[in-house]
Amino acid sequence: MPIYEYACTECGHTMEALQKMSDAPLTDCPVCGKATLQKQISAAGFRLKGGGWYETDFKSGGKKNVAGDGKASGDSKTSSSSS
Repeated sequence: MPIYEYACTECGHTMEALQKMSDAPLTDCPVCGKATLQKQISAAGFRLKGGGWYETDFKSGGKKNVAGDGKASGDSKTSSSSS
């Protein structure tokens, strides 16, 4: 279940709530009691990395192409058989 951030526009109270994606957004502030809570937009708390993601993501050093250096396994077979 995702964690959503809320802020009250009346009193400025901020909070987090663990809710299902199908749950309705919270509206009542637990501090002032008014229906002025608004859901905030925040960054995700995880990072996607590892094999199978985009090649350009999370590069380090001089790596430019993690799939290979342009020499596919089929390329070496075709070049040796044509010689």
